[in-house]
Amino acid sequence: MKFIRLTLLLFAFGHAAIAQKVNKLIKETEVKRIISTLAADDMMGRSSLHPQQIEKATAFIAEEFKKAGLKPLNGLSGYRQEFPITKIDGFEKAEVIINGQVLTKDKYIFMSDKEEVNWTSNIPVVIVGKEDTFTPNQFMNDSTSKIVLVDAAHEGKLAGLKRFFGRTRLLAKPYPKIAGNILFVVGFSSADSYSVKIKQRKEAFKMANVVGILPGKSKPDEMVVFSGHYDHLGIIKSVEGDSIANGADDDASGTTAVIALANYFNKLKNNERTIVFAAFTAEEIGGFGSKYFSEQLNPDQVVAMFNIEMIGKASKWGINSAFITGFERSDFGAILQKNLKGTAFTFNPDPYPQQNLFYRSDNATLARLGVPAHTISTDQIDSDKLYHSVNDEVESLDIQNILATIRAIALSSQSIIAGTDTPTRIDKSKVK
Repeated sequence: MKFIRLTLLLFAFGHAAIAQKVNKLIKETEVKRIISTLAADDMMGRSSLHPQQIEKATAFIAEEFKKAGLKPLNGLSGYRQEFPITKIDGFEKAEVIINGQVLTKDKYIFMSDKEEVNWTSNIPVVIVGKEDTFTPNQFMNDSTSKIVLVDAAHEGKLAGLKRFFGRTRLLAKPYPKIAGNILFVVGFSSADSYSVKIKQRKEAFKMANVVGILPGKSKPDEMVVFSGHYDHLGIIKSVEGDSIANGADDDASGTTAVIALANYFNKLKNNERTIVFAAFTAEEIGGFGSKYFSEQLNPDQVVAMFNIEMIGKASKWGINSAFITGFERSDFGAILQKNLKGTAFTFNPDPYPQQNLFYRSDNATLARLGVPAHTISTDQIDSDKLYHSVNDEVESLDIQNILATIRAIALSSQSIIAGTDTPTRIDKSKVK
């Protein structure tokens, strides 16, 4: 009994010592400095589609990672993890003539990531009659370019494609389900002659995540990821003369946490597992940054992901509390709670399941690969009137809430970083 009491006493003493170190090394002044810089007006809202806005933030984060002593991720020469995105925004020109008749745009759908086509001959024509079985997917695996004439009776089956290809599209890769170039034309049963001259309005962008690592001492091939996205909406509709969507909470707060944690763990210099610190771009336009990042890793080597999103204001339970998306999908949350025993901070299951937050943040891609990847947040998303507005500014935030949450993440992650706890994997078959 004396031995048990002594062990518990030593554990409590050690836990208190770690908590004191966390409080000493993660400083309020640094948190304020970082978030104030990221959410300043001169960052112009950090839109990933406007280099003059996002590049300043990219450079700032890379410099912070350098000062924190991080090393580049394997395969990178620096902290920038670059990848391309293509924006397709309608047609520069579009002329489709079938049997001498010039078609209006509502009568055809052009499916391609190719910039320009000019067809007048030698393109196969496929005819889908009224009584034929038809789904658009049946043509998408054939690498041959083609014109598909579809009877008007099947027009409703093209409605989804018409909506998708009729709007601005962002692509990190060619369309995965389309092998060739396809022109669907509605209302014709023959094409004795045709002329198709289409040039799509395309613009290429170079995106950059910012990534750095602290190599593990004894388990370098096992990785723990801390992440947040640093892009936001940029310049939006003006409200009372203000048009800058600063994104202080969303997600300068999460990015600030990532930088603060990088500094903290580098000062400790005792991580047994490799720690990866990632600031993602292009989250707001489709999660492209985290998708690309995930594709560069072996998911079997990723032990856990702490994605941090919107920790700038107190949660529904008040300060010293946060929630974890997908809490029930692994024992990640239970491990964090165990490590916080004796403190005032609590991690709770996501109270907003109807918001589908597990799939709406940068944890989702790795979670689909089986990684215990979860997002930590304090945002009251069901009532947050500042979300995606010009009023999401530093002045609206509770710095003490941010500080408490970062410190709680640092303290609660200790056993995972040390390699003594390994969260259970997420069941891939139950992730959509």
